[in-house]
Amino acid sequence: MTFLSACPYTDIYFAMIIMITLRCSCLTLLLLLTVDALDAQRAPTPATFRTNAQMVLVPVTVTDHNGKTIEGMRAEDFNILDDQKRQQIVSFASEDAPCSVGLVLDISGSMQNTLGAAKGVAQGFFRTANPDDEFLLLTVSTQPEATPGFTTDVAALEKTIEFTRAGGRTALIDTVYLGLNRMREARQPRRALLILSDGMDNHSRYSNGELRRMALEADVQIYAIIIGNPSASASTGGIPFRPGLIGKPGDQARDRQELELLEKLSDYTGGLHFRVSSGAQANEAVIKVGKALREEYVIGYRAPDLGATGKWHQVRVKSNVPKLNVHARNGYYAP
Repeated sequence: MTFLSACPYTDIYFAMIIMITLRCSCLTLLLLLTVDALDAQRAPTPATFRTNAQMVLVPVTVTDHNGKTIEGMRAEDFNILDDQKRQQIVSFASEDAPCSVGLVLDISGSMQNTLGAAKGVAQGFFRTANPDDEFLLLTVSTQPEATPGFTTDVAALEKTIEFTRAGGRTALIDTVYLGLNRMREARQPRRALLILSDGMDNHSRYSNGELRRMALEADVQIYAIIIGNPSASASTGGIPFRPGLIGKPGDQARDRQELELLEKLSDYTGGLHFRVSSGAQANEAVIKVGKALREEYVIGYRAPDLGATGKWHQVRVKSNVPKLNVHARNGYYAP
C-alpha cells in the first residue's frame, strides 16, 4: 500500500495495461470468430439431390446376331429415351473396369446330369476375370447357401465348386433373391450376377413377381447360362422334379413361366442369356458373358423431372448402327 501511495502514476499504469489486455482479447476473439466463419464456408456441405444435376448411368452391351460383343462404338451411335423422351448423352465411357460378380451355381437334384458341365462353365468364367474382380459364390438347392463374403481368391472358389454334389430340391428364385441382397456388400461399382442353372424352381418362398421387383430396384446386371437337362425328372429323396408327362395343364404353364424367368431377368437388367445343350455351347456362352462384362459401355444423361419418389421411368437405348442388338436396363425407380 505504501508503494502505491508513493507512486501516483501506478493506478494509471495498471489501468492502461488492463485496457490493452482487453483490446487484445477482443481482437483475438474477433480473429477466432473470423477464422471459424471462413472454415465454415470452406467446410463441405451435405450433398443435396437436384434433378437438374442428377446423372442416370446406363450400362450397355452391344452384340451381333451371334451374341458376340461389338467394340469401338461411339456416343453418336446411340439414342437414349427416358419415358419416350430423347435425352442428350453427356457422358460416354468404355473400359475394362473391375467387377463384383455373384456366381449362382445350381447344384440341386435336377442338375444331376449337367452339374459337371456347369462346373466347367464356372471355371471358364474365372479365366476371363480381371485380376481385381471379386466374387461371391451362391449355390441353389433346398436352401440357398452363400460364401461368407466377396473374395478375390479364385483358386479357393474353384476348389469349393469342385467338391459340390448335386442333390436336394430347387430354391432358384430364393437364391437369386439372396444374391441380389448380398450384392449390396460389393466393393466394385460394376456389379453382376451370373446364373448357371436349368432354370427350374420347385422350392422357393419368394414369387416370380417379388424377384422381378427386386431385380428392377437393384443396380445389378443378371447374366444367365441355362443348361438343358433332358433328364430333369431326377432328384433326391424320391421326390420327382415336376414330371411334365403327368403334370396338370396349370403346372405345365407354370413350368413355361419358370423357364422364361431367367431370360426375362436378363432382359430387364441389361444382361445376356444363353440356352445351351452341350459342353461346347456352354463354353462358348461363358466366353461371350466374360467379354460382355469386359467390353461394356456406360452412357450417362441428366435425369429429367423425376416426379414422385418411386415412380417408374422406362429407359430405352437404341443404336443407329443396323443389325446390332443393344442390351440395357429397361428402367429405374425415381429415388
